Amino acid sequence: MSLKTIAAKIFAHRIAKRTAKWVNNPIETQDKVFKSLIAKASDTKFGKDHGFKTIKKHSDFIAQVPVRDYEELKLYVNLAVEGKEDILWPGKPLYFAKTSGTTSGAKYIPITEGSIKEQVKASRNAILNYIHETGNAEFVTGKMIFLQGSPVLQEKNGVKLGRLSGISAHYVPNYLQKNRMPSWETNCIEDWETKVNAIVEETKNEDMTVIAGIPSWVQMYFEKLKENTNEYVGDLFKNFELFIYGGVNFEPYRKKFEALIGRKVASIELFPASEGFFAYQNSQKENGMLLLLDAGIFYEFIRSDEFYDEHPKRITIKDVELGVDYVMIISTNAGLWGYNLGDTIRFISKNPFKIVVSGRIKHFISAFGEHVIAKEVEEAMLVATKATDASVSEFTVAPQIVPAENELPYHEWFIEFEKLPSDMELFIKELDLALQQQNSYYYDLIVGKVLQTLKITPVQSGAFLEYMKSIGKLGGQNKVQRLSNDRKVADGLSKFKLSNS
Repeated sequence: MSLKTIAAKIFAHRIAKRTAKWVNNPIETQDKVFKSLIAKASDTKFGKDHGFKTIKKHSDFIAQVPVRDYEELKLYVNLAVEGKEDILWPGKPLYFAKTSGTTSGAKYIPITEGSIKEQVKASRNAILNYIHETGNAEFVTGKMIFLQGSPVLQEKNGVKLGRLSGISAHYVPNYLQKNRMPSWETNCIEDWETKVNAIVEETKNEDMTVIAGIPSWVQMYFEKLKENTNEYVGDLFKNFELFIYGGVNFEPYRKKFEALIGRKVASIELFPASEGFFAYQNSQKENGMLLLLDAGIFYEFIRSDEFYDEHPKRITIKDVELGVDYVMIISTNAGLWGYNLGDTIRFISKNPFKIVVSGRIKHFISAFGEHVIAKEVEEAMLVATKATDASVSEFTVAPQIVPAENELPYHEWFIEFEKLPSDMELFIKELDLALQQQNSYYYDLIVGKVLQTLKITPVQSGAFLEYMKSIGKLGGQNKVQRLSNDRKVADGLSKFKLSNS
């Protein structure tokens, strides 16, 4: 056992003890975070505008700070972007994470010295937790790759800006620098396909032990590795032990990953975003991710089915229920206040507080009142592929409101199959029934003959990559939208239909 391995195990044990302290005192931990955030920001423009000095408890906060999304907080963010100080948080942000906005172009998410430290700490602790739980630490001596955006940063009014993953690349600990791949030069390549090809050349002869990234883009890397070497990834990298991912549900990709790797590997799910690092998988034996309650983030929750009510109820972790979909609202040490992240989560445990990501509050299908969410279509797809011999690379779902004459409306699934099912009718039946079993509204619409059974439109191999390229979102932190309430993604994919579909 190497000195590096021994040191990793000792450090992992120390971090596990620290984690246990706040895990065992969740309510008190969140209360402490809340009071600290309010106190530190009381003299900012936002704090003065919202009477932070008079806020003593959560009910005061609810009364004085409304829930906002980025567009509604933009007035304050723009002032910070202009270079003004003490707007949302004391001083100036250290960075702006530049992301794609849905209605107004680029979004600039402030990142402070405190918030980036918490991001780095959470990434580190997720791996150390795995070491502590499993006792496996030999992988720390091998090479590690984190598929991410370019670390080249721009500057705007004295503040550096770039993609979150690119910003994070500047914070790789010294003890990992020699293990980290790809090279800085390769990481700076902007074009995603060129970058992945370069990464393949740099890594194919290395002892890769940890690979991390969004599943869809790691899958692309694995496919190119196999194409280049004609070997399974698991044979090429004999000591490849750990896959770290975040951003999307891994289950729809798992079967394809195991086929590319040639064996199973352990995995850790993360829940990071430009706005903060919220949770990580803390057990290889249980589902869900540990909600990080001591990471400079105060959490509130609103039931998804009440979110669009005139006065939805805002609660803290003290009052959450298991199995309910909540919109997660955050206030952070980067100066986001009552901020609607857009993600929906579901608690699967309250001791400790563990969550799964169930979707996006804006990404759903409810063209007919069914309110189908991402987790439901992903679960349905998992059931259908397990029940048949099909293998799926990628998919998305959209409503078809105006079908052919004398035909009922339906949900249209655009699927890129790795392997088409030998019995498509059985695949459709399993898929539709699985969705009905999860969503009673959808079931009622099918039974009541408001909707007909879903339809599948198979698309060509590589269709989703081509579509993402066409909208300028290939690689990096970009994710395929799993479902939508309109036909925008569906129309973009229609040109890639298989000729016989």
